[in-house]
Amino acid sequence: MLETIVSLALMGIIGVAFLSALATTSTARATASERATAKVMAENLMEQIKKQGFAASYTDNLTIQSEYLGYTPAITVEPEKNGSLQKITVAVSHAGSVVYALETYKTDR
Repeated sequence: MLETIVSLALMGIIGVAFLSALATTSTARATASERATAKVMAENLMEQIKKQGFAASYTDNLTIQSEYLGYTPAITVEPEKNGSLQKITVAVSHAGSVVYALETYKTDR
């Protein structure tokens, strides 16, 4: 009888540890997927911005694909060096928080 109680206790401890590890793995996979999607979106938008001419804002001619529903980009342009250089930041948010940000510089040639 004592062996049965000890074995059931061990099985319970092992079961809880396994379920805890499973939940942690699931959360990590969801976070990695969210970050990867935000990264691809930011890179796509940055490539679109690089193809445009030098401008004060780059939000007008950007195409956001339907696969990014729920993700919101924020594009900031900070002029530097007498206006001939810009620091461009694309920050992608999901569920109200910034998931990924990408920065580059663009010059007026």
